[in-house]
Amino acid sequence: MSSNPVAETVASLMPRAKEELTELVAFKSVADFDQFARDESEGAARWITDALRAEGFQDVAVLDTPDGTQSVYGFLPGPEGAKTVLLYAHYDVQPPLDEAGWTTPPFELVERDGRWYGRGSADCKGGVVMHLLALRALKANGGVPVHVKVIVEGSEEQGTGGLERYAEQHPDLLTADAIVIGDSGNFRVGLPTVTSTLRGMTLVQVAIDTLEGNLHSGQFGGAAPDALAALIRVLDSLRAEDGSTAVDGLSSETHWEGVEYAQDQFRADAKVLDGVELIGSGSVADRIWARPAVTVLGIDCPPVVGATPSVQASARALVSLRVAPGTDAAEATKLLQTHLEAHTPWGARVRTVQVGQGQAFRADTSSPAYAAMAEAMAVAYPGEEMQYAGQGGSIPLCNTLASLYPQAEILLIGLSEPEAQIHAVNESVSPEELERLSVTEALFLRNYAAG
Repeated sequence: MSSNPVAETVASLMPRAKEELTELVAFKSVADFDQFARDESEGAARWITDALRAEGFQDVAVLDTPDGTQSVYGFLPGPEGAKTVLLYAHYDVQPPLDEAGWTTPPFELVERDGRWYGRGSADCKGGVVMHLLALRALKANGGVPVHVKVIVEGSEEQGTGGLERYAEQHPDLLTADAIVIGDSGNFRVGLPTVTSTLRGMTLVQVAIDTLEGNLHSGQFGGAAPDALAALIRVLDSLRAEDGSTAVDGLSSETHWEGVEYAQDQFRADAKVLDGVELIGSGSVADRIWARPAVTVLGIDCPPVVGATPSVQASARALVSLRVAPGTDAAEATKLLQTHLEAHTPWGARVRTVQVGQGQAFRADTSSPAYAAMAEAMAVAYPGEEMQYAGQGGSIPLCNTLASLYPQAEILLIGLSEPEAQIHAVNESVSPEELERLSVTEALFLRNYAAG
């Protein structure tokens, strides 16, 4: 990184950043209070509240959102007449999954092979630290040239919509000229990237019933309709022979325009086993950023251990559908439910219930904020030009903010590059990326103020 005062300040702050991220990662802030103590999430919210107050933020508040979780808000005034920028991150995290699969404990930040490992280190507690670093660097080099609002969500990973509904009920709270969502990531380490599209999503539970109760498979199997077998057929109908998503009436032929994703690189990033084929058609970028993708997230059925010789009377699954930009998530939900019901065999009784939904997002990359970000990235990443990538995941708040504040320019950056392995075991963050992106954000705020 070329030497400049902002970069030098961020570099000097990295030991403190590691200490702070260590403290944040230690909170088991999974917003599923049936599995994890509410105190863990509330402790993380208090930590962020204290951090904002220590940086001179005003109106710092813990917001009780309608889904029973907490978000943290603060306002840092800038010069009179300055623009306002909203900085977003979330402190809730995914469950650690199989703790035995972690090389080190998931809620302890551990440095290994040049990376910092721990749940939430990249997604998205590292984003909280990134915002703090950027603001501290500006304060040490002439001051923060814009009004800054910070909002840190407490339930993004659960998709329960608490902050979206709170923002809709308090539309003046998050008004801004530009919004930086610190919850995406570079296409690869060292390649500065803004995420210009997000797929939307819908979650649907499908339940199938065929019998009043389970039956002995020897006495009744062969004629009695098996609910689990019916469910398997329904779920199989959601994919074409090549693995492409095949929901009746849902388009899957759109193409991605932007940075391309080499198949070999994708196989390595996804850790696809040797000899196993990728699924779908078109380029990798088409498949993961521009087209719908169905995933069976879970099935309620007897485990192998302890299974009995029974014909199953009932079976249930949770199905996720990622929705391509340009497709309405509500319409996609209807198509998915209709498909599941239409493909249920043998006259079995079927019920579908939507349990979550978020709209896709497409940014206006021609806006002045994107020019300011490109200039900042060129300094923080010498010799590299800003790239545009999509993201297969969803950030429902983006569309809420775009709807509430149609004039605001929305940019997505962050620490979740492929090596970070977010949502998986052994999640990690690159400290070099944290440093460079903190410099990027600081320079962006300066550039945007001057524009």
